[in-house]
Amino acid sequence: MTLDNLKPQIKSIVSHSSSSIDDKLYTICELLEANVNHYDWVGFYFRNGDKEELKLRQYVGEPTDHTIIPFGKGICGQVAVSNENFVVPDVSAQDNYIACSITVKAEIVIPIFVNGENIGQIDIDSNTPDPFNEADERFLEFVCAEVATLLN
Repeated sequence: MTLDNLKPQIKSIVSHSSSSIDDKLYTICELLEANVNHYDWVGFYFRNGDKEELKLRQYVGEPTDHTIIPFGKGICGQVAVSNENFVVPDVSAQDNYIACSITVKAEIVIPIFVNGENIGQIDIDSNTPDPFNEADERFLEFVCAEVATLLN
């Protein structure tokens, strides 16, 4: 299935009025992990109140010990500070990478903005070396924009 074919399903999940936000986030994680071969772990991190840290909210994939990530630490923590997409073709080449699993080869993190403020991000790990391209970035920006509508 192509990424563009997933867009209507993302919109449908977001607009489903009887589901909680957490249910919607989890369903998005499930949809992405199940339908994109190189998405092996999919999760949403959000700012933890007023603290300078991210807290894992919903995810699909191997369990992780990294439920709290300080701003600036790891790829997710760097995105919380930079407010920019971060594509990592080879995690072993990153000095500030937080290893979640020895099978992870690449990572992509896209921030979620509400009213111009970075309130969280989608984080995707891949067991495939260098799998992410511009199409992944644009698609995940779309996903984050849809998720933002749930949170403003």
